[in-house]
Order: sequence, then structure tokens, then C-alpha cells
Amino acid sequence: MSGIGASRGRMSLTGAWARRMLPALIMSSPPELIRNFCIIAHIDHGKTTLADRIMDLTEAVAERDKSDQLLDKMDLEQERGITIKAQAVRLAYTAKDGKTYQFNLIDTPGHVDFHYEVSRSLQACEGALLVVDAAQGVEAQTLANVYLALDADLEIVPVLNKIDLPVARPDEVKEEIEETIGLDASEALLVSAKTGLGVEDILEAVVQRIPPPPVDLSDKPLKALIFDSWYDPFRGVVALVRVFEGTIKKGMRLRFWATDQKYDCTYIGVFQPGPVPVKEIKAGEVGVVAASIKDISHARVGDTVTSDENPSAEPLEGFKQVQPMVFAGLFPVDSKDYQDLKDALGKLTLNDAAVTYDPETSLALGFGFRCGFLGLLHMEIIQERLEREHNLDLITTAPSVCYRIYQADGTMEEVDNPARVPDVGKFKYIEEPIINATIHVPQEYVGAALQLCEERRGVQRDINYDTPGRVQVMYELPLSEVVFGFYDKLKTLSRGYASLDYEPAGYRKTDLVRLDILVNGDKVDALSVVCHKSISQHRGQDLCVKMKEVIPRQMYQVAIQASIGSRVIARVNVRAMRKDVTAKCYGGDISRKRKLLEKQKQGKKRMKAVGSVELPQEAFLTVLKVD
Repeated sequence: MSGIGASRGRMSLTGAWARRMLPALIMSSPPELIRNFCIIAHIDHGKTTLADRIMDLTEAVAERDKSDQLLDKMDLEQERGITIKAQAVRLAYTAKDGKTYQFNLIDTPGHVDFHYEVSRSLQACEGALLVVDAAQGVEAQTLANVYLALDADLEIVPVLNKIDLPVARPDEVKEEIEETIGLDASEALLVSAKTGLGVEDILEAVVQRIPPPPVDLSDKPLKALIFDSWYDPFRGVVALVRVFEGTIKKGMRLRFWATDQKYDCTYIGVFQPGPVPVKEIKAGEVGVVAASIKDISHARVGDTVTSDENPSAEPLEGFKQVQPMVFAGLFPVDSKDYQDLKDALGKLTLNDAAVTYDPETSLALGFGFRCGFLGLLHMEIIQERLEREHNLDLITTAPSVCYRIYQADGTMEEVDNPARVPDVGKFKYIEEPIINATIHVPQEYVGAALQLCEERRGVQRDINYDTPGRVQVMYELPLSEVVFGFYDKLKTLSRGYASLDYEPAGYRKTDLVRLDILVNGDKVDALSVVCHKSISQHRGQDLCVKMKEVIPRQMYQVAIQASIGSRVIARVNVRAMRKDVTAKCYGGDISRKRKLLEKQKQGKKRMKAVGSVELPQEAFLTVLKVD
């Protein structure tokens, strides 16, 4: 996936794994004995735990190498309990019919940020295990991933997980699957991935219900799909591929269709779950390929790999360039760390072609970078990795989206930094990105969810009472309203039971203005936000009040103002710390006290003229906390 993997998060293609593998595991199997399948589920429904149990049953891992969340190799994945990077593992399973089958299991991400990567992973399979929590039922991202699987024409096997919980309701959830998704759930498998109950039935269901890959045994040119890629420090860019036609062999001259780059194949192998070199990867199989590629953009997710000497007639369908959706500024707290931040971003983009960064200068924060991300989770992961792995102390500005500014002469400019949006009257109109959001919420919280969407300028498209107690709400929402705490507030008002999924829906003309924050008359460009004109007064007042809470008091009064262009729409003052200069006066003429107070007043004026206000990191987070 072009998402977030790192070399330390990935297992190196060298090591002792190959020496511990049985020779039978790395031999190719005939197509009728191959099963390519993935696990799709909502976050925290147990798909990675289920993958661990499947590997236990197939004895893929030696006892000394076993660990929880074996396919989640990044520290952040294990800490957060989510799958960020797609993982693929080849397993050998001897079924009840006595035959040994080759399973290629792909553990896909479940988060909406990685929608495109999930779709490419599904394209590499013939079937999918749909894992649904028997206590929580169908969630928004469950539905989104199922529709992707149906679009890819996959055979779907419903699996109800966590049936060992006292609150499990398998019969109700089966009914929910049938009514919401339209799948026959009468033969849904009841399992507990935590205890291993019913997992062997899943393996038999994979053999019986998921079809083998359709392979044309005639000698066709190589055609393979890249569904994940990352950077290995020893071998360069490494790509996970599913071969549809032909065979990949070491030494072949490979051609990457979208970028028209050509490289000699230097390594082919499979994960079991450690890397094991193989002689070839045949049609119908999944494996890993390296070709001494230095730039990850030359091996993009969704691209087609073919032979340069005997290329295929056309590429596989579905490839597209992944575009950032959310933008934020990253600035080092200490300006001396600028070069370290630049080097760290350069290393991260070796593993993540979806991250973009460009130099940016802020009057308030100095030199930094404007970075683009797939979504809010993607942004959090990248920021946390920069701080952890590269020991950087960063200030992150509020996330924003990309606006389209249309001038009177018809020209259009895309702007991802609110500080660069022109003042009102200096452009013809602005367009902002729109999303189609699907919200699943319990019936008792549907009113609060609808109110939240209406407050965020949403347009209701549909509402379905599919199952008793559960409501599916579809809204058209501005993306800029979603990045400002929408998901957190939705979880709060629904006590954590609501789930959200969305997809881009183009751009829409809107009455937007740039709201600036001034501290002592100086504009802090990093705190500028773009908001709808109707809520600008309220947003400006809230920002000023929040800023007052986090800016420390000075020896002089600090004015915090919100303005639209040259018009100030809100103001609050941070009171000065005041020394009682009249304390030494014991009685006497009042003019003596007045003289001392006037002297203090003049001193504070001079101090204000030359003084500067240090803004803490909390000041830049206030824009996220404004409702």
C-alpha cells in the first residue's frame, strides 16, 4: 500500500526465515489447489486476531516466533489495534479431503483513508472473509469494504466473530447482514478468533466456497498487479504482486506500465510470514518482487507489471494516482531542526508515495513544510512517526483541504494553505471539496447525528431504517467540516456506537471567507482558517476565547483579534501582570500615586512596542477544538 510502511515496520528480505521453512511450502501448487482470499472488516472487529489463529492452525510460525498481531509489524499498528499496511502471507493447509492447498491470505486495512489501497488488495483475490462483530453488528466501513468486494466480483464468506462474549447476538447480526448487505447469512460461520473456536471451519469453508484463480495455462505474456509497495534498505523498492498471466522469474526485464520504467528483477519470494526466496511466481500466485528500484513512485499501488521483452497488450484496469485529501503545516519547534525534518520527510516518502511535502515559510513559526495526507488518520500516523523515529519536536498547524479559487478572468488556482486564500472581493468565487458520508448509528442517537450533520452544512441524501435499532444516514458534507473534529463529536454524541465512511464527491461553489487571527495587531498566518461566511462571526469569537486560555500573560496587555480582511469581527484581551507600584506610598498626596501609575503605564507601552508573545503548541490546536 502506498500508505505508511517503513523499513523498520517491515521485515527485511534477508534473515533466517528461509532456513527454517519446509521445502514443501515454497513449491508452486497447481491452480486448482490455490486459494487467494482476504479478510475485510470494520476497525477492531478482530480480523488481525483471526489471521493469527489461521497461521497457528496451518503451523506457519514456529512456537518461538509466535506473537500477537503477527501481521501487524509496526509499533503503531500494535499499539492502536488497527491495520495500517496490507500484509500477505502464503500458508499450506491440508484439508479434510487429503489435499494440500496453497492459501494466499491478505490482511487489508479497514480505515477509510486507505480506500484505494483496499480496492487494489481485493482485486488480487477471488474471495473474502467478511468478519462482523457478533456484538456490534454491521458498521459503516464493513459496508464500504463489502461493496468494494462485490464490485470486484469476489465470493464472500460471512464470519461472525466474538461469539464467546456474553453480549453476542449472532441471530440478530445474521439478520442484519441479510437486510443491510443482501448476503445470505444462513451459513455464516460462528467463531471466536481470541479462543480459536470455529477457526478450522473457516479453513474448510475457504477450500469449499472460494474458487481457485482462473488461470489460462497457455503461454501468455506476464501481467501482474502491484497491490502494495515499500522501501527496503538492502533491495530498494519491494512490491507485493498478484500474477494474473505468465510467470515472473529472477533476471527478467520488468516494465512498470503507468510510469514506463524498466528494471531487471533481482529478487522474488513469498512471505510465510517471513520472507522466503522462490524460483518463480506463476499465474494465480501472490509474491514479492524487488528490482533495485530507488524511487517508490516508479512502483505505484495498482500499477501493472509486465515483461519488457514480451509485454502484454493492455494493463489491468483500475489504476489511478492517489491524491492527498488533507493538508497541514509541519514546523520544528527549534529552527535548528529544519534540516533534520527535511531529511526525515525524505526518508518517509521512500515508503509512502501518498505523502507530499513542499517548503513553507510562516511569519509566526519560521521555516517548515506543507504536507499532504490521505486523511486525518494518515496525518496522525506520519506526525507520530516523525516524532518517534526521528526524535523531532514539531508544531502542527490545523488540517485544511484544497480549495479552488476562480478569478474574474476565468483562471483557476488550487490552494491548500488557508493563509494563501485571497481576501473577499479579490476573486470571483471559491469551490470546496465535497464528500458523500455514510453514518451508521443506533436509533436512539439518530436525532443528534442529524443535528450534527446539519450544523456542519450537510445535505441529507437518504436515511434507511434497515434493521431494528440501527439507522443508516447518508449526507453530502463539505470535507473541511469533517476534518474539524466531526468524527470525535459523532463518537461522543453516540457514546462510541456510530461509525463513519465517506468517499469524494467532487467540488461545490460555496460562500467562504478567510478568517485571520491577530496577536497584538500582527497576523499569525499559521492560525488562519477558511470557514463559511454565515458562521465566521461565531467561529472568530470562539477562536479568540480559546486563544485567551492558552496564551500566557505578559507584563503588558495582549490583544487577540479575529478579522476578515481588514474588518475585525471579534476581540478579547489577555490582562497584563501588574505590579502594585503604589504599595510603598503610605498616605500623602494622591498626585504621588498618580505619577507612579502614569510612569508604569508609559513603561508598559514601551515594553509592548518591543515585546513579542511566545505562542505555545496549544495555541495552534485551538482551531481543532472550536465547535
